[in-house]
Amino acid sequence: MRVHHLGRREYREVERAMREFTAARDADTADELWLVEHEPVFTQGIAGRDAHVLAAGGIALVCTDRGGQVTYHGPGQVVAYPLVDLRRLRIYVKEYVFRLEQAALDVLEGYGITGHRVRSAPGIYVRRDDPGGHAVLVPDAADPFRGLAKIAALGVKVSNLRSYHGLAFNVAMDLEPFTRIDPCGYKGLATTDLRSLGVDAGWSDVAARLAEALVRRLA
Repeated sequence: MRVHHLGRREYREVERAMREFTAARDADTADELWLVEHEPVFTQGIAGRDAHVLAAGGIALVCTDRGGQVTYHGPGQVVAYPLVDLRRLRIYVKEYVFRLEQAALDVLEGYGITGHRVRSAPGIYVRRDDPGGHAVLVPDAADPFRGLAKIAALGVKVSNLRSYHGLAFNVAMDLEPFTRIDPCGYKGLATTDLRSLGVDAGWSDVAARLAEALVRRLA
């Protein structure tokens, strides 16, 4: 897999390039991983509901063809776009999503943070009161996000078994824009980043660790 560090870029520019790369690739095209830090933007999934955008204010809202609802991208967040031929890996979408989540869990573990999955809610979550604890997460039927905050969000698109869009991992952000939306379509869902969990990590270090984990998990 070829890894490309794109620096800080506008979302529309990178999304257009992903679609063009995916449309042009063939069976011999090498997989790529793009790592980028976006300027502030809200992005809405293909089935997204406008009701989940509470007050965008001066931040642009971009409608995309990925799955999922609305999320926020901005400085201090590592966004990873694996452009992968799933047919060549002999996996399907469910396994692909699992591997993306596992890569995020790997990165968190390296910083002493325990990540969790929540059933039917793709992404990775942490316990706000005990981010390094190893107790098993017991689902709360009334509120599956009780005591949790989201640190990594997923939104993917697969066309002809070729993936684009991907994974956003919060490092050291201004988290206020997340309060202007229902993150990923869940009202009141808390979000967090490594800095809020007491981890002093730079964007480049997290990007390198996430790239290593994704390359390993998608081999």
